[in-house]
Amino acid sequence: MDAVKLHAVAAFAAGLIVTLFLAAYLTPRHWWRRPNMRALFIMVAGAWGFGSLILYATHGASAVAAEPQHAEAPPRALAAVPATADVTPIAGKPFRVHRDLNLRSSPGVDAARIGVVPAGAEVTPTGARDGDWWQIKAAVDGSASTGWVSSLWLRRSGE
Repeated sequence: MDAVKLHAVAAFAAGLIVTLFLAAYLTPRHWWRRPNMRALFIMVAGAWGFGSLILYATHGASAVAAEPQHAEAPPRALAAVPATADVTPIAGKPFRVHRDLNLRSSPGVDAARIGVVPAGAEVTPTGARDGDWWQIKAAVDGSASTGWVSSLWLRRSGE
């Protein structure tokens, strides 16, 4: 099980625990004497609600900065980058694309898309950086292109 799925399972389990704790103190005791649909609904809705809040709180900044899904682009999952990893762009040192990646004309999700770098392709940073956006050189549709990508979708070549 990869780290993203494990994190989601842990978030919803924590949401269930929070729901059960709150239900024990905020609802009448006679609601919980026998299993019923009301109790099931409270547990499912609470676990879903609190689990979603936990996921948003832990991945919210990355998800808000990520590009919205387009019909022509395949769906992408958030990439987990260890906080201790040194991922500073070094000009000439290759990185591997984690998922299909939009190559942009300038940093930001509002910039025009030059092309799509396929998952597994190697890209080389030029050394220019604007926050989490790196300028890279990559082969897109058989020709060499230079553009900007979100560094959250890159891995060191050995990973």
